[in-house]
Amino acid sequence: MPRSARTTSLPLRLETSDRPLRHRIADAVVAALREGRLRPGDPLPSTRVLAAELEISRGPVVAAYDELAAAGFIETRPGSGAAVAPRADRAARAGATSSVEPMAPCPTDPVPTTPSWPVRRETRFDLRPGRPDVGFLDQAAWRRAWRQAASQAPTTDISHGPRHTRLREVLADHIRRSRGIAVAADDLLITPGVSATLQALPAALGLVGRTVAVEDPGYAEAWTAFSDTGSRIRPLPVDDDGLDPSMLRRGDAAVYVTPSHQYPLGARMPVARRTALLEWARASNGLVLEDDYDGEFRYDVSPLPALRSLEGADDHVLYIGTASKILVPTLRVSWLAPPTHLREAIRVELERRSLFVNEMTGEAVAEFIANGSLAAHHARASRTYAARRARLVAALARQLPGHRLSGVDAGLHLVLLLPDDVDDHEVSMTLLHHGVAVNPLSAYCVESVRRGLVIGYAGLPESQADAAVRALARGLA
Repeated sequence: MPRSARTTSLPLRLETSDRPLRHRIADAVVAALREGRLRPGDPLPSTRVLAAELEISRGPVVAAYDELAAAGFIETRPGSGAAVAPRADRAARAGATSSVEPMAPCPTDPVPTTPSWPVRRETRFDLRPGRPDVGFLDQAAWRRAWRQAASQAPTTDISHGPRHTRLREVLADHIRRSRGIAVAADDLLITPGVSATLQALPAALGLVGRTVAVEDPGYAEAWTAFSDTGSRIRPLPVDDDGLDPSMLRRGDAAVYVTPSHQYPLGARMPVARRTALLEWARASNGLVLEDDYDGEFRYDVSPLPALRSLEGADDHVLYIGTASKILVPTLRVSWLAPPTHLREAIRVELERRSLFVNEMTGEAVAEFIANGSLAAHHARASRTYAARRARLVAALARQLPGHRLSGVDAGLHLVLLLPDDVDDHEVSMTLLHHGVAVNPLSAYCVESVRRGLVIGYAGLPESQADAAVRALARGLA
C-alpha cells in the first residue's frame, strides 16, 4: 500500500467518560474515520509522538494502537509504523467499534452517550441497529443459569477447546423446533460470535483466492472478513426479494446470504429463490453460507424455515446462528451447522485460531435454554418488539408520509429510504446533532448506490416513538 510521509500530528477529541484511556483514544480514532478526517492508507503518528501531543504517558497509546490493530482498523508493520487499514472507514461508518461497550438496561429517560458528531451533545435517541433491549431479560432466571454454570467442575484439558456437549444438545433441539433444521448435536460447532467465525471460514473452506458472492448492500463485517482473509468478493445487488440466484456464476465458490431477513434492507427470500439457490450450489458444487440474521423475530408474516432445512441442503448449506439478538450481544455465542464433510476442517481452523466460547458461558446459555427461560424470553421480546415497531411505523407514516420504508415485517430495525442524490452520511451526522443516532444505508454498500437511514427500534419504548420521529423529521428538514 503506498504510504505518504509519516504524519507528526493527529488531532483527536478524547471524550470525557469513565472508560479506560486506551478505549477513549481508540474511540477517537474510529470517530475520525467515521467523520472522514482519516482515510484508508493514511499513516498514523508514532505512539511516542501521539502521547506527547495528548500530553499523556505512552502506555495507553500503545494499548490503543494494539486494540485498533486487533479490531482491523489499523495495520502495523515493522519499520514502517502504523497506517489505517483498507475499508476501515466503511466499518467505522457501519457502527463497528474497537471494543465492546458495557451493556445496560434500556432506560426510559434520555441518557448521555458518545456521539460521533464533532459537537459534544446528548444523544437522546440511540436508534442504531443491532442493539436488543436487555432491560426486560428475566434477571432472576439469568442469575440462576450462571449459578448453575458456576457449580460445574471446570475441566483442565487445555489441549483443545471446550466440548460444550450440553449446549450443543439443547441447541440442536432449539433450532429443530424454531428453525426447522434437523441436526444432531455432534453436527454443531460453538463459536465466539459471527464476526470472528467469518474470519476463520475462508481458510477452513478453501476460499482463499477464490470468489465469494456477497449481498450489496449487506453485512459489512462479512464482506470485510472475506476480503481481509484473501477471498475475492463479488457484490450482487439485492432487490425486494433479497439476492437473485440467477446472478450467480459457476466460478463463484460460495455465496453469503441472509435469507430470513436480508441485512440491512430486510427482504425475505421467497421459496422460489431459495430453491434456485440450492440448484446453483448443486450444479456448481458451490457453498451457501446462510446467516440466519434476525430469523427469530417476525411480526406480520409467518416465519419461513431456514434455508438449511430444505431437502438436499445438508451438503451445500453452512448454517450460522447466534444468540446476540435474542439474548445479549456481549455473550459472543454463535453456532455453525456445516455440511458433514466440512465440519472437521472448520473445527481445526477454529481451534488453530483459539476461537472458543469459554466453558462457563456455554454452560450458562445451555441452562437458560434447557429450563425454558429462553422460550419465555423470546415470547416476551417478540411481543415487546412488535409493539415498538408498530408504534414507530405509525409515527413515521404520520410525520414523514413521503418516505418509503423497507424491512418492516421482521427483525429489530427498518430502513427509511432516501433519494439516491441525498448524502445519507451527512444526514446521519445532522440527525446526531439533533440527538438522534442512526446508521446511513450507504455504509453497508460495496458497489451499489443506495441511500437511506437504518433505524433500530429494539430499545425505543412505545411512549417515545412520536418524539423520536419528530426529532428525525427536524433533522431531515
